[in-house]
Formats: sequence, structure tokens, C-alpha cells
Amino acid sequence: MPTIARRSLLGAAIPTLAMAQGNWPDKPWRVLVGGAPGGASDIFMRILEASLRESLTHGFWLDNRPGAGGMLAAEICAQAPADGYNFFINHIASNGIGPHLHRRAGFEPNRDLAGVARIASMPNCMIVLPSRGFRNVADLVAFARANPRAATFGSAGVGTSSHLSGVLFGQRMGVELTHVPYRGTAPNMQAVLTGEILFAIDNAPASAQQVRAGLLTALAVSSGQRWSQFPDVPTMQESGVPDFDVSSWYGLAAPAATARPIVERLGGAVLRALADPAVVARLREFGADPWPLGPAEYQSFMIAEEAKWGPVVRAAGVTAN
Repeated sequence: MPTIARRSLLGAAIPTLAMAQGNWPDKPWRVLVGGAPGGASDIFMRILEASLRESLTHGFWLDNRPGAGGMLAAEICAQAPADGYNFFINHIASNGIGPHLHRRAGFEPNRDLAGVARIASMPNCMIVLPSRGFRNVADLVAFARANPRAATFGSAGVGTSSHLSGVLFGQRMGVELTHVPYRGTAPNMQAVLTGEILFAIDNAPASAQQVRAGLLTALAVSSGQRWSQFPDVPTMQESGVPDFDVSSWYGLAAPAATARPIVERLGGAVLRALADPAVVARLREFGADPWPLGPAEYQSFMIAEEAKWGPVVRAAGVTAN
């Protein structure tokens, strides 16, 4: 093709692309979800839905693709056209822990996906039976050191944040702990209630009702800040556990080549939604706290989370491959 013709075509393509970005979105956009319908990812997007539609004119549709702790949906999104109509609600499992557990040739979540906005977080909560008599985390640590055979903790399954929270806790406090995996948060909590295990560090909203009823004692929450639902319960760090900040966080990501103006526009719409008191109230009703970050900051956060969880996963000796 003659040079002049190539330049002419290139020159025509640039305004067309700019026009497409300027009109974005001109139809509903897809959000891939790595879990079954009705999970936290679905609920967070539904809470944001009205505000996002108001900001962007067009709404979204959810495409549930459960599997591999969210990594299946993450890879589908990364391979989808970067046209501004494919997104993924990502989380600690897909972009923090998952890269170390689910290694797939040619796919790296924090390289192949671009952060759009961080949405919300939910802490884990260290729960024990009231009859144990522990007043704080230090009491539990002292007991575990004196009774190593009884120093057991449960989780919702191998490789979950509850499992790795327990591993991280043992590392930080220099305590040998025995991991007992269960098939989900509910049986894990039941094992604490029956005394089958010493403690668990699992999803805080799931155990909130039992804590309020006095059936369980919440010794600490895993996040760096206190949880809005239990403002009197200290954090792990306040309880003397150094460098312990674990939250089940959620956000939006896009294929890495998605045009930056589109990423910035959607990210801004999410941040505006999270500033709405009605949205904040609905998130907190579900047990989550808004945790907003824009595109650049969210990308840096995800990379830091992947770096943080690498040594923990290696110490746990787990893999999903």
C-alpha cells in the first residue's frame, strides 16, 4: 500500500477511535463474575447499578462464570475485546492470592487486567468459643504456645483467605498451628461452635449474628481499620499482631488494552457512587465497607496484594494446579 494511503487510513482511524471513546458507552456493558449468582460480587454491582446508570446512561449485564476461585472469569475478561464493553469484578482471590495458586501459561492477572476502581471490603474475624475464656488475642497465643496439640484453626477451604489468614497469623506470632480445612464458611464456623477447633479467622458478616447472640466471641478483625459493624472489636494489629491487614476486597477490572479514557470514566462513576450515602448504607447493611480507589491507585494496590500473599502461599505449601 502506498505510504500516503496508509497515512490516510491511519488518520481516519484515530478520529473514529476518539469518537467511539467519547460516545462510550452506547450500549449495555458486560461484567464477568467469578462466582455463582447471588454472591457478594453480584450484590455489590446491584448496589452500584442505579448510580452507574445515571452517570453513564447505559447499564450493565452480569455474566456469571464460576470456577478456579474467580480465575476462570478473570482469564475470560483478559482475553475479551478491549473495547470498553468487557469488565470483571475482581477480588483478593483473583488478583491477590490467586496468581500464586492458579498458575496458567500466558496469563497473569495483574499484567493482563487493568484496575478500574476498588469498591468495598469485608474483614475476616477471629472467633472463639466464649467458654475458652480468652479475653484477647494475647490469651489465645499464650494458650496455643502452652498447648500445641490443641492449637488448631479452621478455614473455609485450602487456599481461601480464611486459610491464609491463619497461616499469616502463625507466621507473625511465631506460633505453630494446625490447619483444619472445611468446605465453606458455615461448616468452619460450626466447628468453632462445637469446640472441634480452637479458632477461625473467617468472613466477619457470616459470624456476626452468633457473636451478637453471645454464642461466639470476636477477639479481633483482620483489617487494618476496625469494622463498622463491630466498632468495639480491635484489629489484629491493635491486638499486637504486627503487619497484619487482611480484607476480602472487591473492585472492577478491564482488559489491559482498554482505552484509558474509558477506564477513567468508569472509575470516576464508581467513585461517585461510593460517595452516595444511600449506596454506603446498603453496602454496610450487607456487612461491607466502601473502600474506594481510582484506576492508578487500584492497580498499585493489586500488585502490592499479589506481592504480600506470595510468601504466605509458599509457606502454606498449597497450590491449585
